[in-house]
Amino acid sequence: MKKLSDKKILTKGDVKTVLIKLTIPMIFGIFSMVIYNLADTYFVGQLGKNQLAALSYTFPVILIISSLAQGIGMGTSSVLSRAIGGGDDRLVKRLATDSLFLGLIIVILCVTIGELTIEPIFSLLGAKENTLPYIKEYMRVWYLGMIFVVIPMVGNNIIRATGDSKTPGMVMVIGALINISLDPLFIFGLGPFPKLGITGAALATLIGRMVTFTVALYILIHREKLILFKKPILKETLNSWKQILFVGLPNAGTKMIIPLGVGIITGIISPFGTASVAAYGVASKIEFFAIATINALSSVIAPFMGQNWGAKLPKRVREGFKQGEIFSIINGIIISILLIIFSKPIAKAFNDDPLVIKNITLYIKIVPFTYTLQGIYLITTASLNALNKPIHASSLSILEMFIFCIPLAFILSKSFGLIGVFTSISIAYILTGLISHLAFKKILNKKIKAFKLTT
Repeated sequence: MKKLSDKKILTKGDVKTVLIKLTIPMIFGIFSMVIYNLADTYFVGQLGKNQLAALSYTFPVILIISSLAQGIGMGTSSVLSRAIGGGDDRLVKRLATDSLFLGLIIVILCVTIGELTIEPIFSLLGAKENTLPYIKEYMRVWYLGMIFVVIPMVGNNIIRATGDSKTPGMVMVIGALINISLDPLFIFGLGPFPKLGITGAALATLIGRMVTFTVALYILIHREKLILFKKPILKETLNSWKQILFVGLPNAGTKMIIPLGVGIITGIISPFGTASVAAYGVASKIEFFAIATINALSSVIAPFMGQNWGAKLPKRVREGFKQGEIFSIINGIIISILLIIFSKPIAKAFNDDPLVIKNITLYIKIVPFTYTLQGIYLITTASLNALNKPIHASSLSILEMFIFCIPLAFILSKSFGLIGVFTSISIAYILTGLISHLAFKKILNKKIKAFKLTT
């Protein structure tokens, strides 16, 4: 690892320029991951409506598990970036090492529970006999490779905390390219490969993740030299886990709220038929693509906030949030216009069922114009986690999904069907975005006053 003075690169230079330099590599990384998800959806969609619906059912469960890994990663990034900002070399290495061990424990627990609960969980989500066999095929392979999902997520957050967003972006691109390349080979049995159907999609993901796992560990151990191989002191390890989990658990909870909500909304949509469930699954993945640039910014704004707060530079923290909001508004307007204009061609690319196409198009026409405010919410939660305010970030997520979105979806679906469900999502995005803006301003001002910092 380089000297910490070399790592504190986020505390210097023009704020806007620093954020742009950090965000651009992550845009490529996140876009590549979103594209591989869309590619999975596209190829599986060619197998049939039931397989596509099965993949849609797996989406919230995989997101919940990924959210737990991302939460641990965000907790690590938060404490690491503040330790780097404060100049504590030994603490940085201790936290990085202990975070990977924590990730390994999470893997063991999730795989054990997940394998034993595939059928009851997906039945609860509304999956029927026509989709459950495909769900089992996919999830059993996915659980087998879960370690290759979790460890790179935590590792990439460690690297980002140092101010390096290029390497995590590169790792994500490599994994996505391998996955996309293998998808058609394994799914359709091209050339010497056997036709594996939906199992092939899961296997392609597993192999792609194995590569990212190997690359991430190599970088952490050999290039950054952030991993300690000395016998750990239990008290120090437990203290590291305590710090990481203080931010990580609420952040994981925050991220889990979205897939939990998606699962509940999928259940609300389920009575409308398989075509509606398939359409919502596709629309959700299109949305991840649409807000990928904002997700890229939110992933790098956290270490920016952490390093600058650790270095006692509140002016840069305030300016960073302002620039994030401006970017979110501009990006949201552009993306929503493009999606609405090309809604039908986009929908037709994923499935040829007329009802699936109609429902995807309906979603695109109702929800995307609210992405500006959804972006502000994402920037706010990332910033609050970086400033050691994870409970506030979680509260915003609970507000969006369980106070606004789900109750409205349940009520409006009774009278307006899918239109009511999709409208409830838009209303939730609008209200939460406005509240997020006001909440961050208030919390930051209080923190500055409490620590007697001057702007």
